[in-house]
Amino acid sequence: MASVGKKLFGTSGIRGEIGSEVTSELALNVGKSLGYYLGGEGTVVLGYDTRTTSKMLEHAITAGLVESGIDVIKIGMVPTPLVGYTTEKLSADAGVMITASHNPSKYNGIKLWNNNAMAYTPEQEKTIEDIYLNKKYENVSWDRIGSIEENNEIQETYIEDLLTMVNIEPGFKVVIDCASGAGSELSPILFRRAGCDVITLNSQVDGFFPGRNPEPNDANLTSLKKVVKATGANLGIAHDGDADRMMAVDETGKVVDFDKLLALMAAEFGGTVVTTVDAGLVMDVELEKVGGKVLRTPVGDVAVADAIIKNNASFGGEPSGTWLYPDFCMCPDGLLSGIRLANIVSHKGPLSKLLSKMDDYPNIREKVTCSTEEKAIIMENMEEEMKNAFDDIKEVNNIDGVRLSLNDGSWVLVRPSGTENYIRITLESPDEDKANEMKEICVDLIKSHIS
Repeated sequence: MASVGKKLFGTSGIRGEIGSEVTSELALNVGKSLGYYLGGEGTVVLGYDTRTTSKMLEHAITAGLVESGIDVIKIGMVPTPLVGYTTEKLSADAGVMITASHNPSKYNGIKLWNNNAMAYTPEQEKTIEDIYLNKKYENVSWDRIGSIEENNEIQETYIEDLLTMVNIEPGFKVVIDCASGAGSELSPILFRRAGCDVITLNSQVDGFFPGRNPEPNDANLTSLKKVVKATGANLGIAHDGDADRMMAVDETGKVVDFDKLLALMAAEFGGTVVTTVDAGLVMDVELEKVGGKVLRTPVGDVAVADAIIKNNASFGGEPSGTWLYPDFCMCPDGLLSGIRLANIVSHKGPLSKLLSKMDDYPNIREKVTCSTEEKAIIMENMEEEMKNAFDDIKEVNNIDGVRLSLNDGSWVLVRPSGTENYIRITLESPDEDKANEMKEICVDLIKSHIS
């Protein structure tokens, strides 16, 4: 993914396996490339997650930045949202987060942030990539080398600002599973400061992620589900590796439906809400109830953030739990998502009952393993093949992969993952048998191209 001659950036920054795809040399030269992009002057905020290789990459990218004349403000091991927040709060020119988010321990990566706390756009990433691949960067003279400082006070400012967004009822009990990732220290502190009774799981900092895989999905949250139910907690909160995401477990010990959870938060804000092509119909239904409307973008928080700004939207998010709040900061924030959800539940009642009021749409998410090269071959004629495979097509959307909407309310999306070696299939249908049939059709189409 990240070797010279190949595309440097995916849908969420640079990401790949340490040693073969992401190296300290890459981080050094990305630092130089960013420094060149910024004109050889300015300030960059730098944070990293708990992975065993994060400090190595932090040192390397710091060297590249200061060698290019950039001043670096190090904020240490922090959640990704704190990098975006700090970049904007301190009026820095850019932010850098060392993380591979939900990927396993052997992966790491680099994500870049603008001074308005929004992630770099694909156009900006392409410019950085061009500088990097063509080695356009250059070192400044010894007397223009950038400075390095550390800022530990910004964490307290961040927590204080988050606390102004909620007023959680006393006695609210929450179990927090941080996957031993970047939220392990701040998330439990935040919930306690918000007045919650907090029980922690996997909240010891450990880059090997010994308790669970950092992807916060049903298969990885077995312990959280059991502890929520056993302790009579009101809510369970799960973060990914860098805590820009949040997933929830209701008071019955069940991981809640991703789309319903997103729709619940969206309806709280109303107005224009932005989501992605892989989000389900429940978003449209719930927003219509409160007089709002849904705009869809390609997958990725950058696309969502861009659409929020352009359309003056009230809220935006992906079913993955990556949610953005323009009333606070344009960086996805799993900690803010968690306390805002706790605030809703503490005032409006059990999460399971709130979500049970929404209609159910059988939803299937499947992924088929294939190489980067195979992904391109598979997607080349996917639109035509899907049109031939399905009848009664109402609409075709190809802004990210291929999404077919059918006249009976069913829809199916086939798109290549931008961060992993998969083709992803997402679909819904009012009929469960039809949903499974649609899945099998798409799996067969994809596998027919894999040798």
